[in-house]
Amino acid sequence: MKKPFILIVLSLLLFSCKSENKGAEPDLIRGEFIYIDDAAVIKGTDFIYGVEIDELTHQLAEKIKPLQREEYDMVPVVIKGIIKANPGEGWEEIVQIKEIIGVSEPTSELPTKINSGHNHSHSEGDSHEGHNH
Repeated sequence: MKKPFILIVLSLLLFSCKSENKGAEPDLIRGEFIYIDDAAVIKGTDFIYGVEIDELTHQLAEKIKPLQREEYDMVPVVIKGIIKANPGEGWEEIVQIKEIIGVSEPTSELPTKINSGHNHSHSEGDSHEGHNH
């Protein structure tokens, strides 16, 4: 009677250990990354995660900088990371980057910018004082 009981307990322990380790395995994540003012986000087709700020996050931010066409441009990245519940404010889930796989140039066009302020179309007879053309 003791042997079956011990086998059951051992198998339960092994199963629970495997489940815990499985949850800690990094996932392959493909998305667009941005880092601004000590906050980072990675956005995929069906998810948005906050990114835990650490040394690898700073490394990734440095890698995307030369590829950004403007300050708020998101850059496609592939990382391995652990997705976990966010204990603080912000996104429901955050990702802890474990490995940077790759970074590529943005493929989408930049959004159209609308300049506010002065209208720069002039008709004949308009004064050009104060304008540098």
